[in-house]
Amino acid sequence: MRTPLLRSAARLLRRRLLGATGAALLAGALLAGTPAGAARAADATPTAPAAAAPAPAAAGELPPDGDTVASPPGANDWTCRPSTAHPNPVVLVHGTFANRYENWLVLSPLLKSLGYCVFALDYGTVPGITSSGSGLLLPIGGLAPVADSAAQLGRFVDLVRGATGAAQVDLVGHSQGGMLPNYYLKFLGGAAKVGKLVALAPSNHGTTLDGITNLAPYFPRVAELIYTACAACRDQAVGSDFNRRMATRPDTVPGVRYTVISTVYDEVVTPYRSQFLDGAGGAGAAAVDNEVVQAHCPLSLAEHVAVAFAPTALHLVTNALDPAHATPVLCG
Repeated sequence: MRTPLLRSAARLLRRRLLGATGAALLAGALLAGTPAGAARAADATPTAPAAAAPAPAAAGELPPDGDTVASPPGANDWTCRPSTAHPNPVVLVHGTFANRYENWLVLSPLLKSLGYCVFALDYGTVPGITSSGSGLLLPIGGLAPVADSAAQLGRFVDLVRGATGAAQVDLVGHSQGGMLPNYYLKFLGGAAKVGKLVALAPSNHGTTLDGITNLAPYFPRVAELIYTACAACRDQAVGSDFNRRMATRPDTVPGVRYTVISTVYDEVVTPYRSQFLDGAGGAGAAAVDNEVVQAHCPLSLAEHVAVAFAPTALHLVTNALDPAHATPVLCG
């Protein structure tokens, strides 16, 4: 049974998610309706289907996702073949206490409208805790140890590559979903399979949760309640064993282009500058763009959840995925 504390955390995120939905729909309409968006969609000329890349025959071939959650609009069309304009399929990775449907209701159809092959997985579900769902009555994920979830992402990437015939994918993640791909790149051999990693409000160096994690030693029973239900929460705390292991290697790996998109109003991954990545890794160092939403739109009030739906943030995502056709960023 899910603990009251976990249910409360999930409800809080769902309320913020629902509060962001109006802005999300506006974001999709604004971005898809721009001349640049229309041009990108028109330029997305399909290539010939790859004969040696059959789509999965059954859902059972997908990585074990725990509870089944519907795909967001535009995602998981296993017959999709990448276009010459967008040769890398995009894999969307949701955050903690989230799932693929809710997290990517707007970005998934937006990317599909621009001509991308889009895929989204659920990961990190815990039987007995996430089975009944909450908020919108959908199961939540992102609770399992981050290393386990990163391995699950790796299996999903291999399925996408096999189905589409693409040599590489691009990854877009939110919160934990923006950080765990870096574990995949650093420790699980994912670097050769990924072209770009675009991370919205990622917990790259852990979080103090505005100091809440610093209080955990004074309330061990409360902390254990959280960490028993959510191993990923323990992993994402500043100073965790997981973060110490991540720090044994440079922030980035050569060959991958990184974009971090943060908001100054992030109240979950704090301080927000801890999300930034350092690309100074010597010869062959990866390219890193650390972006702040308010640098492009000072009026934006997007916080940790809403940044995955804010027009400015989504425009930064599309620019990062297709830098050769980047356009001036909308403020919204």
